[in-house]
Amino acid sequence: MINFAQILKNGTTISSSGTTGPAKMVLRTPDNLRACIDVAIAAQQLTKRSKVLTVTRMTHAGGLLTQTLPAYSIGAEFKVQQFNAFSFLKDFKDYTHTFLAPAQMTALMNTKGFKDCDLTGKRILGGSDPVSWEMIEAFVSKGAIVQPNWGMSEVGPIVINIEFDSIDKVAYYKDKYHKGTILGDTVYCDYKILDTVLYVKGPTCIYDTWFKTNDIVREYDNVLYYQGRIIDETIL
Repeated sequence: MINFAQILKNGTTISSSGTTGPAKMVLRTPDNLRACIDVAIAAQQLTKRSKVLTVTRMTHAGGLLTQTLPAYSIGAEFKVQQFNAFSFLKDFKDYTHTFLAPAQMTALMNTKGFKDCDLTGKRILGGSDPVSWEMIEAFVSKGAIVQPNWGMSEVGPIVINIEFDSIDKVAYYKDKYHKGTILGDTVYCDYKILDTVLYVKGPTCIYDTWFKTNDIVREYDNVLYYQGRIIDETIL
């Protein structure tokens, strides 16, 4: 049983996903958590009447910090359960918000129930890995409000995102600049791009100085796009 009150009081450690290197534990202090919660609430329009369905592990920033802990902090209803692609769409009918990783989004798109599902007004935050245009289009076409989001275990995890609430908006941004995965037009921290690499700083970051993310990012017409990642000076 997770003691969310103790987490808010004392802080906690979360694990990185391990997708870009060895998994590691990251310490989040109470002040850092509060800053992350404030951003999460504002970015996703979370209120006491929101209902969050969490299907990502609690040791990961996406599971704990994007919606679950913010919901707890304001007294909103939330439920934590294991992800099941075949039952998720039915379970989600009674909820307003969820966080999905791209692998989960793909799994849902491949179920028989996805073709005729109605996600009108549901907010889906997508992250942990790049969220493709195909995924964004698929869920927005079902009525969902999709927010592809960039964050890391060391910062956020809600840091850079954009809200897609119509297919027309998806088409506009997709046609505008399609040479990379869209990160967003709203940034919830200080940032700079040096030699194509993104640096971030602010209350939601665990470091006091500029943090080099190693993500290669391009800014085009006030929108940030993901181009790849540097690992051991190798571009992936």
